[in-house]
Amino acid sequence: MTLTGPFTQLLPLTDLPLRGKLSDDQLKIIPNAGILTEEGKIIAVGNFKELRKETSGKGVEVHEIAGDTVCLPGFTDCHTHLLFAGSRAMDYAARNAGKTYQEIGAAGGGIKDTMGKTRAASDDELANSLKTRLDRHLGNGVTTIEVKSGYGLSVDQELRMLRIIKTTGDAHAADVVPTCLAAHVIPPEIGDERAWLQAILENIVPVVEAEQLAGRFDIFVEGGAFTPEHSRSFLERLKNQGFNITVHGDQFTTGGSQLAIDVGALSVDHLEASGEKEIAALAQSDVIPVALPGASIGLGCAFTPARRLLDAGASLAIASDWNPGSAPMGDLLTQAAILGTFEKLTTAEILAGLTFRAAAALGLGDRGRLSSGQLADFIAFPTTDYREILYQQGQLKPNRVWKNGLSIM
Repeated sequence: MTLTGPFTQLLPLTDLPLRGKLSDDQLKIIPNAGILTEEGKIIAVGNFKELRKETSGKGVEVHEIAGDTVCLPGFTDCHTHLLFAGSRAMDYAARNAGKTYQEIGAAGGGIKDTMGKTRAASDDELANSLKTRLDRHLGNGVTTIEVKSGYGLSVDQELRMLRIIKTTGDAHAADVVPTCLAAHVIPPEIGDERAWLQAILENIVPVVEAEQLAGRFDIFVEGGAFTPEHSRSFLERLKNQGFNITVHGDQFTTGGSQLAIDVGALSVDHLEASGEKEIAALAQSDVIPVALPGASIGLGCAFTPARRLLDAGASLAIASDWNPGSAPMGDLLTQAAILGTFEKLTTAEILAGLTFRAAAALGLGDRGRLSSGQLADFIAFPTTDYREILYQQGQLKPNRVWKNGLSIM
């Protein structure tokens, strides 16, 4: 066993509900705290001196932390597109000059531009760029990272992406959760929505299953991508085969969130276009809404209606959407702090959205809180006051990160 501490403040995020609004008064704060771990799991959390006294003479290794620190659970980023090649700086400049996301895509930019660059990159180039992004995320306290395919857009290229995600993820210190997003947009070589969805079911899904490349599937339900009507049978078949489902929904137009509810998706991500009808329906469902503030910042559009979702009784996770087109920043904490400012989210709501609520959007109940039995994933910030973390809008970074109880920085 290992005892780590003392932390000036430790926020375990226990006793907070999965759904609904949260008050900062609900945050439990343990001063001068320690964490007792064994074999990657948390055994106990409490006062450091008391834990040290209780475990004295029992062969416990003590790792003392110097200086003032605030300890939180490791963050989970439940929506990223980290495997890609090239840049879309031209898209960014065109958007700022007045072009819409859809206009840029129709002119040859957008997702299909990244598709061409990703297809042309070697396996090593893709794996190395993915590792670099995973390293940066982990260094910023993100200990669980979802990664989608979706820039291959052919049977062979999508499977290549998923194999690279699996191989690179298996070798990385962070937990990497692969998602198949072959249904990102319709491949230019096919041009038919139903034909591509059928090709995914017939030619990609069996290999994903056989090689255990992913346990999750995603689809972009939007004009220019996939309609709710054709997406429904696709998602229902995947759900019946035992896969977890998530949906890109309500980014520019509505329809995706209701589809996610109907098919029993774990989450629906984006929701910038969601209105009162969609918010009410999500609040009555078990689907976790995922806000992607990086896309709002990158596209210059409205944020996910996070405040209204929470007030209605829905859950809320916050993810980076790190991708080369609409969300190139990739800084989860900065994005969450900005979202909180514009949507008037409490510190408790933001921290929950980055930890256990984000983990729940991936179907993971074993992380995101600091309590007995949870994964020993925790991070420390060099401050005496937890409120400084969001106040500094992402400029205060963790100076220590532990994954499965092991210090990695």
